[in-house]
Amino acid sequence: MDRTAVDGLVVLGVTGSIGRQALEVADRLGITVSAIAARRGSDELLQIAKRYGTARVVAAAPTPAEQAALSERLGDRVGFGPEALVELAVAAGSTVVNGIVGAAGLEASVAALEAGNRLALANKESLVAGGPVIDRALRAGGGELLPVDSEHSALLQCLTGEDVDAVRRLILTASGGPFRGRDAESLATVTVAEALDHPTWSMGPRITIDSATLMNKAFEVIEAHYLFGLPYDRIDVVVHPQSIVHSVVEFFDGSLKAHLGEPDMRVPIQYAITHPHRRPGPLAPFPLAGQTLTFEEPDRAAFPLLDLGYEAGRQGESAPAVLNAADEIAVQAFLDGRIGFSAIPRVVESTLERVALRKLAGVADVVAVDAEARAVATELAGTC
Repeated sequence: MDRTAVDGLVVLGVTGSIGRQALEVADRLGITVSAIAARRGSDELLQIAKRYGTARVVAAAPTPAEQAALSERLGDRVGFGPEALVELAVAAGSTVVNGIVGAAGLEASVAALEAGNRLALANKESLVAGGPVIDRALRAGGGELLPVDSEHSALLQCLTGEDVDAVRRLILTASGGPFRGRDAESLATVTVAEALDHPTWSMGPRITIDSATLMNKAFEVIEAHYLFGLPYDRIDVVVHPQSIVHSVVEFFDGSLKAHLGEPDMRVPIQYAITHPHRRPGPLAPFPLAGQTLTFEEPDRAAFPLLDLGYEAGRQGESAPAVLNAADEIAVQAFLDGRIGFSAIPRVVESTLERVALRKLAGVADVVAVDAEARAVATELAGTC
């Protein structure tokens, strides 16, 4: 199928950063937006619905007032609840951009793949928490899974046309966050404002804190394992403060292929939609002359969540789901001022120790593990 001519673009999480940029890509390329969805029935969702007057609309968890307002303004174009969200994901021939946060995003991912659709994935829960479930859905439905994350898009672009068996290792780059170079002792006193001051990217609070702890890179290692099928001892992380090299593939013959470019999410979003073809992009020619690129090993003592991520990934099955849930609880506790920055990895590690490892047969199992891990992490965060 020629993916330069997308049949219909379904954007889940349309009011978030990924969703808004996906709409920008669609408008610039002349791609029809066939459906949009968000968690809440906000005024922003209503305004977007007006812009795309023929698109189906879903609010997954609106308030009663929001549901009434959307129904009055949009009539039978609008649906509500998780089931309506899944209906959008299974529409035949769709390319589904999934930026929905949480377990609802996982269910939509599974549905899209089982329906044989292309899934442009920005929902971390899908692969971090539900990797085995996504794997089975991909095999069962014959859909396509394309990453939206900049690092994984970079790996995909380096691997396209290559034999994966010839790969020595995948190398994910990390900016290092705002605390690169700090030792473990000094991190105990960092403030929320300092942790939210990312040197490169403008992101939501949780992912910004995850970048500061290197947990986001741990999640990306797990995602890379499921996306490309390589074992964890062939997936490495290197700190690259300039965020110009997005990832590197090293081959057994000694060759390395790197993906370079401005840190702009519209590029990986567009590539996931149009892969393997390329269309004109939004950026000016890259000014390569004058750039300085540096690389360094991550400080695993100061940022222990990176190794905890590798450990959870190697355990497999439910361990990454516990990792994700515990981290979300711990990060929110830090943002709320209830625990210190250095307590985040302690909460996550203790939760992993207390929640028993189990197999994940389906979305319901992921949801159950997630709930148990959140309860344990909440208790632990209250005692730090």
